[in-house]
Amino acid sequence: MKTRQRSCAIDRGGAMDGAEADAWIDNEVVGCEFPDVRHGKRLRQLLEQLSSRVGAATPWACQDWANTKAAYRFFGNDRISEANILAGHFSSTRARFAAENDSPVLVLHDTTEFSYRHEDSASIGILNKIPAGHKGRSALYTNCGILMHSSLVITRDGLPLGLAAIKFWSRNKFHGANALKRRINPTRMPIEQKESIRWLQNLRQSTELLGDPRRCVHIGDRESDIYELFCLAQELDTHFLVRTCVDRLAEEGATTVVAQMKESEVRGLHSLQVRNEQGEMTTAVLELRFRTMVVRPPISKQKQYSELVLTAIHATEIDDPKDRERIEWKLLTSLPVRSCLDAIEKLEWYSQRWKIETFHKILKSGCRAEEAKLRTAERLVNLIAILTILSWRIFWITMLNRTRSDAAPKEAFTDLDQYLLDELVPNKGTTPSAPSLSHYIIKLARLGGYLARAHDPPPGNTVIWRGMSRLTDIELGIMIGVQLVGN
Repeated sequence: MKTRQRSCAIDRGGAMDGAEADAWIDNEVVGCEFPDVRHGKRLRQLLEQLSSRVGAATPWACQDWANTKAAYRFFGNDRISEANILAGHFSSTRARFAAENDSPVLVLHDTTEFSYRHEDSASIGILNKIPAGHKGRSALYTNCGILMHSSLVITRDGLPLGLAAIKFWSRNKFHGANALKRRINPTRMPIEQKESIRWLQNLRQSTELLGDPRRCVHIGDRESDIYELFCLAQELDTHFLVRTCVDRLAEEGATTVVAQMKESEVRGLHSLQVRNEQGEMTTAVLELRFRTMVVRPPISKQKQYSELVLTAIHATEIDDPKDRERIEWKLLTSLPVRSCLDAIEKLEWYSQRWKIETFHKILKSGCRAEEAKLRTAERLVNLIAILTILSWRIFWITMLNRTRSDAAPKEAFTDLDQYLLDELVPNKGTTPSAPSLSHYIIKLARLGGYLARAHDPPPGNTVIWRGMSRLTDIELGIMIGVQLVGN
């Protein structure tokens, strides 16, 4: 796909150069394939418009009726799907993964809901039905919306490399599943008839995309405690680390995982800092138990699946705190755990799972994906797919400051970005001779309202997306000025 090149930018001496303020967009769309080359150009323009006004409605981002109408046509085009839109980003994720020097990465999986107020549930889909009393009568209110299951690739220190798989659906596609549950045991239902199939689909898609299964550790919460997923991971020769909610049969079948862990001795203690309900930091001391054992499939599926050799890790807080919930993690993994250090490492890896929740928060609160007024699920899905790329970019810049602050500024900023940030945001203290990436990220955050006081925590996603919007508007004004009056 050909991309439009911007005609002007400014270097530090006031001369023109070829750097683009939104050059990152090229990397995220270059691998896209559309039936019509114009669709690729429109995708690039939409990313540029939406990134310049993060969280804005489509008409505001597009600024005029011609561009707004073109955007609506793009969202509603039957020949365009989320697969077309995200193909380039997936390709870039694979490239960033390959550049990580053969180190393991974490693939975080989770589901989120996008809720919309809509009279016609058939055009969007059903999230759930909730009780709604009216004049003494009980009734059910249909909550419309779309579900998204995403797989986010991050480094072990938390830097998001991008998305590797996404599935969208609405619950009317699984009509009859609840009725089936009332007639038979849910464990006897084929996985293909459950919404849980999305966990297996994303596991397969993300593993195949990245192309190096043994470097991947797939992480999920208790909803991912699916025996079929464990078997698929073994088939693909990849690893998983999940929080369990099922007490599975173990060893010869006469005992369970929990029973085996209760008999295991405490192998060590681990302390960590957690926040209570008042936001204050407190210290929690955990007892660590871990044990490798044979884990068996459910009784109804023992003819279909074989037993697996897995390691259980249980971390339980010694005290019972009064101002927060007691920490109790029960993890199951295909990774080897031979020491307390190995167990602590796996606990730290699982704690990174929260980052996919942060990604979803950026998508909803920053990009305001739930405030879209599009009328059908297909149009909403295409819009959300574009916003996921923008949300990843915001999250990536935020975490880049925390994980690789000494990197070169060109990792995230063009020469024009750096020039404008130096002109717009005064330095605090001595100007460094060779400014780092962190230097410019903090300046970007200050454009978004970050105070940068001595004891302030690193800038978060909110000030980053505000700063990005302001910087883009300023760059646009500079470029228009250059075109009008010259250098």
